[in-house]
Amino acid sequence: MAKGMRDIKRQIKSVQNTKQITKAMEMVAAAKLRRAQESAQAARPYADKMKEVVTAIASGSKNSKNALLIERPIRKTAYLVMSSDRGLAGAFNANVTRRTMQLIKERHNSNTDEFVIYVIGRKGRDYFRKRNLPILEEVTGIADSPKFADIKNIAHHAVEYFIEEQYDELILIYNEFVNALTQRAAEKRILPMSAPQATGKSTQYEYEPSPEDVLDVLLPKYAETQIFSALLESKASEFGSRMTAMGNATKNATKMISSLTLTYNRARQAAITQEISEIVAGANAQN
Repeated sequence: MAKGMRDIKRQIKSVQNTKQITKAMEMVAAAKLRRAQESAQAARPYADKMKEVVTAIASGSKNSKNALLIERPIRKTAYLVMSSDRGLAGAFNANVTRRTMQLIKERHNSNTDEFVIYVIGRKGRDYFRKRNLPILEEVTGIADSPKFADIKNIAHHAVEYFIEEQYDELILIYNEFVNALTQRAAEKRILPMSAPQATGKSTQYEYEPSPEDVLDVLLPKYAETQIFSALLESKASEFGSRMTAMGNATKNATKMISSLTLTYNRARQAAITQEISEIVAGANAQN
């Protein structure tokens, strides 16, 4: 019995240590979530202005021949998947990898010549590597507060290879941030782009050398901006998912400690009762 009680006490101590870790991770994730939301909000003015300018130019260039606006037969698709470098984030990574595999099975009949994958994050990279899927380019080690420079190359190549017709569409798969408790896997076709439609009164600009030349420069940057905006949302979703997962782990640890403490107290009470019974039996034997 004493050995069993020692094991229970050891288990209680272990769970208490785990609870301290999960609680600390929950608090860290909450702080990082707040910063990630602030970064996403800070990036919006640039994205909004870029969209305004592109819309103004595109609406004035009805017959634009820019490669990013031209629909062509879909022979090959590129997927840009955003995951995390670390786990312990609930279903964050499983959601995007599951959605990617679902799209591949629905659209490609397991023919790896029909698609390629860009992947951001170590978890996604390892997942696709184990399944021998064609990874064209990868980026890992993204900072908790990402900068555009972190994904500049992969975003540039994703757009450039589309222009070179190495594939015919680019689909972005990431976790859309709804709130701290809710994140959902989302897919968004980045390329080819639909010409932005002007809404309401738009600002008039003068362009040099010509609107079409300016559009040729701005459209790739606009596509890259959409990728970076999705990355910021993905980071916020990661921290929200991790905060929720660690919060649930902390609650489960608390319940487990209560259950183990109750078991320990019952075992201790049984041991005391047994000792009293042995003392009384020994006293009666002497009389």
